[in-house]
Parts: sequence; structure tokens; C-alpha cells
Amino acid sequence: MFAGGRPIDASDTITLWRPTSQAELDLVAASGWRAWPPRLPNQPIFYPVLNSWYATKIAREWNVPAGGVGYVTRFEVQRAYLDRYEVHQVGGRDVLEYWIPAEELADFNAHIVGAIIEEAEYHGPVGDQEFTDAHHALGRALPATWRAYLQGASWFRRGWITGGAHVWLNTPREMLELHHAWDESTDAHPGIAVIGGDGSGEQLVLDLRSDPAPVLLVDITSSGWDSAIRQADSVGELIGRIEAGTFAFDFGD
Repeated sequence: MFAGGRPIDASDTITLWRPTSQAELDLVAASGWRAWPPRLPNQPIFYPVLNSWYATKIAREWNVPAGGVGYVTRFEVQRAYLDRYEVHQVGGRDVLEYWIPAEELADFNAHIVGAIIEEAEYHGPVGDQEFTDAHHALGRALPATWRAYLQGASWFRRGWITGGAHVWLNTPREMLELHHAWDESTDAHPGIAVIGGDGSGEQLVLDLRSDPAPVLLVDITSSGWDSAIRQADSVGELIGRIEAGTFAFDFGD
């Protein structure tokens, strides 16, 4: 990490998180992922928080209901700069914030070390029509547990799991688009439902020929199910491990 052209040791920084709306994230992206946008007239304070749990709670309980999507972002700030501010405990012992006055935000941005990172994205409920369309296309329904998760108040769309895995989950509509794009490969995997992946070539899929359908890791270019690697015995188990932050891909190495 660098600041002002010189290397910064990790011990010289404090990691902060922020629950972020789509509009705010777009402005952060426009800055090159280097700065938080100026506050609006009715926003006198900028509130970064001191742990991922608290940022996630706000993103899921406030940002998602308000805008259909919520993000958790992470960034580093020079410790010596933050020492001038008090840490505020606004609830339980883990509910901790810094209060940065709006007029000091530009100076705060100047002491960010490295890039602002999008750590996780959460979405609101998926509509019924997507599941109806998937049922018609697949000839069978997606598991009720999967439907309940995607139609809950908020669900993990993509991001980094605590253990280091990057997970991306698909809506039913996105699943069908992938099936169409990979039609020959899909045909080679009867009963497949591509529900996510690692953001690259490996896909998290359900084998709907079984009940409960196991969650497998598949290279979509493979010629069949023989090389699939089991990740969870059911989609409910997968959801539980993602929500707990314990999921990790088994690549069979």
C-alpha cells in the first residue's frame, strides 16, 4: 500500500467498512475507487464503521429495502490521521463508528491508503415470474429452499467470503441466460441448474436429478457429470455456509 508515493505498512493503517448504496458506489467508482463523494446538504456527517458485521447489517437492513441493492465496502485509512477522531459506540460493543464532519471529508479522502474495495453485494427479493420461467425451461422446479432464499428480504449476490472465497450467485433469469449461452454444455449435464460460480470459469450448479439436489462445482466445458466436485449435499447447506462466512470452494486438488 502507498500514500503520498511512499510505502505504508499495514500497521500504519486502520481498516474501515461502509454500507453503500448503488448511487454512492457509482460515485466511488467514478473517482477510480479512491474517494468518497461529498455529502449532501442534509448529510452533515460521514459514517465509516469499524467492522464488516455492522456494515453488512446496515447494508442488508437499510440499503436493500431502500434501493433493492446494498453493498459492503472496505478501505484503509492512515492510523495517525484517524487518531484525531473519537470512536463512537452507538449500540452493542461491535456497533462502532467514526463521525467525520462533511467539511473534513476531502481531507479524510486524502488519507485513504490504496483502493476502496467492494467486499459484498446484497439484493432484494427476486420476483415470482423468474421462478415460473425457470420451471418451464427446466421442466422441474428449483428447490424450495433456494427460492425462499432468493425471495427473502436480502440475499448474498456476490462478494468475498470470510475464508477468502469469491462467490457469485445467479438469479433464475441469469441462470437461464447462461444455459442458453452454453446450450451444448448444458445438454451434456442433464438436470443442471447453474446457480453461481467463482466469478471465472468454475460454476456452482445443482443436479436436479436428485432430491435433495446436491451442489457441485463444474467446468462448464466438461463433457459430463463425471468430473463434477461436490460442494454441499443440498442448497440449504450451501446457503448456511455462505451466510456463516465458512464456505470455501473444493477444487479437488
